[in-house]
Amino acid sequence: MMGEPVVSSELVQDFVSRRRLAIAGVSRSGRKFGNLLLRELKARGYEVVPVHPEAPDLQGLPCAKGLAELKGRVDGLVVVTPPSEAVKLVREAADAGIGRVWLQQGAESDEAVRIAAERGVALVRGHCLLMFLPQAGGIHGFHRLLWRLLGKLPAGAARA
Repeated sequence: MMGEPVVSSELVQDFVSRRRLAIAGVSRSGRKFGNLLLRELKARGYEVVPVHPEAPDLQGLPCAKGLAELKGRVDGLVVVTPPSEAVKLVREAADAGIGRVWLQQGAESDEAVRIAAERGVALVRGHCLLMFLPQAGGIHGFHRLLWRLLGKLPAGAARA
C-alpha cells in the first residue's frame, strides 16, 4: 500500500481551522471511534453534521443521508469508515464540492488517495485528527509529542 503519508502542516492547519465539518463513520451504537471524534469536535465548538445513510440523528444532531445534501454547507469531511466506503465518500465529497477530506487512520487506501488527487480534493491521511484539534491534551497530546519526537508529524509541524 502507500508509503509514509506526505502531508504538510499547512494542510493540517487549514483543515482544523474550518469550523463546519461533516463526519462519516459515526455509529448508532455510540461506541465507535467516529462517535468519539464527533463528541470531541462538538466540545471544541465545531459545527458538525454526521453523515449516515439510515439514522435520522446521532448524538442529538440531525444526520445527512449523503454528502450531496451538504453541498455548500460544510468546509470539510472527516472519514472514519472502512477503506472501501472511504473511496466512495472521497468521490462524493468531490462531487458535492467539499474540497477537504481527512481520512482517519484505517480509512486509507491507494484508490481513495488517487481519487482525491484526480479530483483536486485536499487530503489529510496517516494522522489522527484528535492530535491536531485545539486544546489537544491527554492521550492525544501525548501522541502528538511522541510523533514529534519520532519525526512523524507533518512537514513543518515540529516547529508548531
